[in-house]
Amino acid sequence: MNYNIIEKDNKITIENIKDFEPKHVFECGQAFRWYMEEDGSYTTIHHGRVLNVKKEREDLILSNTNGSEFQNIWYNYFDLDTDYGEIKRELSKDPILEEAIKFGEGIRILNQEPFETIISFIISANNQIPRIKKSIELISQNYGKPIDIYNGKEYFSFPNAEILANIDEKELEEKNKVGYRAKYIVSTAKMINEKEIDIHQIPNLSTKEAKEILMKLPGVGPKVSDCVLLFAFNKNDAFPVDVWVKRVMEYFYLKKDTKLKDISTYSYEKFGDLAGFAQQYLFYYAREKGIGRKK
Repeated sequence: MNYNIIEKDNKITIENIKDFEPKHVFECGQAFRWYMEEDGSYTTIHHGRVLNVKKEREDLILSNTNGSEFQNIWYNYFDLDTDYGEIKRELSKDPILEEAIKFGEGIRILNQEPFETIISFIISANNQIPRIKKSIELISQNYGKPIDIYNGKEYFSFPNAEILANIDEKELEEKNKVGYRAKYIVSTAKMINEKEIDIHQIPNLSTKEAKEILMKLPGVGPKVSDCVLLFAFNKNDAFPVDVWVKRVMEYFYLKKDTKLKDISTYSYEKFGDLAGFAQQYLFYYAREKGIGRKK
């Protein structure tokens, strides 16, 4: 993809960028380490760096970075090598998705750090986004390393598997508000740290094989594994099914109560290798519009 990029004053400006709206990217349920600022911008943490993201008319302003970091970190994180215009054209052949895409036209799938994504989505099970974000922030403050002070706020890295593997479960539960998930976090961190599960092999596996491996981790079921595959391993055919996706699929497509596994199968058959992108547009559309919500 070709972009007109300007570097100046610790900022990168991408002029006339298409298919990128920060609100859609950060608030579509795929990531939890972002903070909305008073000016409507978003500050996010990834790969040991802190970045502020703001859209000004047709330009995207990335603050607290430089050209080298942009190329080495943020270009991949924001999936800037993917043609979302073409993806949307293909998915919009479906009239339901066409409407969902109009609503969330600026969504992009972030390429997130695998271990942090696994732990984040274990925490997300039966949980609400504000609580998930708070727990992840506490874990980072309590066990991560300080990485930057931006606009007067100190930011911390997310701890690695070795650190979380050696945390007392009770301490993790009480200090970080993760509840019953503490035992899953510690056990999963131990399995990854001890290479019982080698997550570095996952990019080389099929989505089905990778899902089977991830589901050996405590606290990782079908939905969490699909989230991890989609948001951390570029498995764009993964189709996470949560309550909102179940509702929208039953409301628009299936017209009846359907098992989660059958929804996943149907979705892959319908959307193919673009299933993960379809899921993001449908999820954001359904949640924001309250589609399928019981009266």
